[in-house]
Amino acid sequence: MATALQDRPRVSDAEWEARQQLAACYRVFDMLGWSEMIYNHITLKVPGEDSAFLINPFGLHFSEVCASNLVKIDIDGNKLDDNPYPVNLAGFTQHSVFHRHLPDAHCIAHTHTTAGMAVSALEGGLQPINFYACNFVGQIAYHDFEGVTVRAEEGERLIEHLGGKRVMFLKNHGILVMGRSVPETFMMHWALQRACEIQMATLSMGAPILVSDEVVAIHQRDISKVQLPGGPGAPDFAAMVRLLDRKDTSWRN
Repeated sequence: MATALQDRPRVSDAEWEARQQLAACYRVFDMLGWSEMIYNHITLKVPGEDSAFLINPFGLHFSEVCASNLVKIDIDGNKLDDNPYPVNLAGFTQHSVFHRHLPDAHCIAHTHTTAGMAVSALEGGLQPINFYACNFVGQIAYHDFEGVTVRAEEGERLIEHLGGKRVMFLKNHGILVMGRSVPETFMMHWALQRACEIQMATLSMGAPILVSDEVVAIHQRDISKVQLPGGPGAPDFAAMVRLLDRKDTSWRN
């Protein structure tokens, strides 16, 4: 069972709902094998507080994150609650610059999955060789590896390289995705992770078949026709939360 603070923090109902949704996202990521020891991060803006966001407590595994032990900080790194856990400097440095400069980046996820790191280290990055990769053609930014992200001045280059995109490969490092909601960010990461996994498998067998730019454009035009109501990723994320609840509900605490 996850380590949790004993009592629900004294927060608004909107913040508590956000905490539960983010905690569920951490647990779903872990359930899918996307955790990396006590590292990596998913952050979420606090509703109604533009300068505040929630981040995982440094020292806990994704499987231990719950609504009450998420840490609330501002974009300058100041704690906004009495949470006893520290915050990973690498997570704060990277995520705070995006939360500061991108009003639509409500939820941001960064992972070191094997497939994501492998493709980030491949010349040319993600290639248009499978269904999921075609979702992202023309929508991925790339940022050169500069070492562990703990220096604030790297933030300027991260923003510059991201441009108007909301998916980035940190070269030789991993995946970075950001969305307008937790479900949207989850679904973007899921599809990108699948694209990377399939690319790894395909390239291990030989030369891939490339999808033409014309077909990619048709695919991206038509993909919305197979989405359910509720917003991007909402039905998918809800299904994963139901699966999570059948295993463990402690994330809700």
